[in-house]
Amino acid sequence: MEEQQYRLMGRSGVISMIFGILAIVIGIAGGVVLIIEGAKLLVSRSKILF
Repeated sequence: MEEQQYRLMGRSGVISMIFGILAIVIGIAGGVVLIIEGAKLLVSRSKILF
């Protein structure tokens, strides 16, 4: 019984680490995309006529 609990704790720890790494990677990628799009908007700002 204790061995099953030990394995379950190990698996849940690994899954938590994987989700944490994925969250960091997705967050960084999203931030980079937002910075690039913001820079494009600032550059093209002078082309807008009102």
